[in-house]
Amino acid sequence: MSIISNDISKAKAILEKEDLVAIPTETVYGLAGNAFSEKAIRKIFDTKKRPLFNPLIVHIHAAAVVSELAKDIPEKAYQLAQAFWPGSLTLVLKKKSVVPGLVTAGKDTVAIRVPNHPLTLELLRSLSFPLVAPSANPFGSISPTRAVHVAGYFENTLPLILDGGNCTSGIESTIIGFENQEPVLYRLGAISLEEIEAVIGKVIIKNHKESAPEAPGMLLKHYAPKTRTILVDSVKDFIQHAETEKIGVITFQQKISGTQIIHQEILSEQGDYKEAAANLYDAMHRLDTMKLNLIVAERFPEENLGKSINDRLTRATK
Repeated sequence: MSIISNDISKAKAILEKEDLVAIPTETVYGLAGNAFSEKAIRKIFDTKKRPLFNPLIVHIHAAAVVSELAKDIPEKAYQLAQAFWPGSLTLVLKKKSVVPGLVTAGKDTVAIRVPNHPLTLELLRSLSFPLVAPSANPFGSISPTRAVHVAGYFENTLPLILDGGNCTSGIESTIIGFENQEPVLYRLGAISLEEIEAVIGKVIIKNHKESAPEAPGMLLKHYAPKTRTILVDSVKDFIQHAETEKIGVITFQQKISGTQIIHQEILSEQGDYKEAAANLYDAMHRLDTMKLNLIVAERFPEENLGKSINDRLTRATK
């Protein structure tokens, strides 16, 4: 049975033995291991049942560490790091040989970020190695934003879940890479495209790829509940014509009534995109435990973090 604790010294000892620990970040909980240990890295892939062609993100404690792991770093990468680190931004950069090919799925690039969580930053500062930490869930399922979500997935597998409370951003980091020195968005995430472009100008979007993806989160089916889930433009219109019973509903602000609705999750009554993103996975976890026949999610406006939320909901319904 996993121990849920906020004891950093215990986490450090486990990681130094090349075992795994679930760690909190501001985005989602990560399944962490020594980024320089092939044993630990393979254990992450095995535990998650994650395909080896899907690269991992390396977590570091400060931007200064980047030069130890990456080379030929574009000026716009430095600008983004200055603007958003610590925070929910991952940069894909040319890797140095010190980074194992197993981390990068054999590519010559490595994904790196500085998470914005005090507990995990303290842990990273205490270690002599960076951590690789994909989301702490079985591959393709809903990402965890609470320690109990991780325990539900891996209660008998992990020696320790480092409890840092609820994740404040609630969806994964935004991933930016560079092709011919020009910025490319590989994954929509907790920092909006508008915020990114305010710092470095226009960004190319390239966030779907089924084979040999440049970054995590590019596969079409991902972040999915076990319960069948659909995404609609209007839940109210769908419910009026739905023959299905025992429906769960996810909306942005609006309360929906209907005899088929067993439970509704309103992600932000105030219409706040950041609040909605922070609540998304928690809502999906709750609905997925209710033995529903169907989860119906309403499409968000295609602006700000609404784009990122729609991205997650779309991948949950494929």
